[in-house]
Amino acid sequence: MPMQPPADFASLSLAEVARLAAEAKLPPVDRWNPTHCGDSEMRIAADGSWFHQGSPITRAELVRLFATILRRESDGSHVLVTPVEKLSIAVDDAPFVAVEAKLSGDGEQGRIAFRLNTEEVAVADAEHPIRIEGTHDAPRPYLRVRGGMDALISRSVFYELVEQMVAGPDGRRGLWSEGAFFPFEPA
Repeated sequence: MPMQPPADFASLSLAEVARLAAEAKLPPVDRWNPTHCGDSEMRIAADGSWFHQGSPITRAELVRLFATILRRESDGSHVLVTPVEKLSIAVDDAPFVAVEAKLSGDGEQGRIAFRLNTEEVAVADAEHPIRIEGTHDAPRPYLRVRGGMDALISRSVFYELVEQMVAGPDGRRGLWSEGAFFPFEPA
């Protein structure tokens, strides 16, 4: 079954982006537990590039397809899983990269939607929090996407978000989305 081409994120309203995120139909990888296991000989680099046996996977449709069957295991490892096969995949940092953001609303009424390098869309909320790791001088911002997997928020997107920061309930600066506040400063 061919995958639908991605929607033009820039032309969508935030309500349309939220609807797309809510309608995302992904395979039930959390319910698949095949006995056959192996190594996919694949790797997702820190910049979100996918490789097989050291060669880049350049077909975006193939990357998007593999991303739909990606799962994080309880030990923190990642696998590609189908009803009959489970193959390990190396992930250098986060399996996804947030490459674009849309912000709307002010203060507690704010909403932040992200487009990932796999063309998935995700809206930051209590179940999909934004967190900052690293140091003040070298922050590593992440968005929880699904199934315990994160998207590294690209540097340019993070800088866009930083320009919009407001003071939160505890005085730290950050952003609101879907009624949840995400501080960008350490406690």
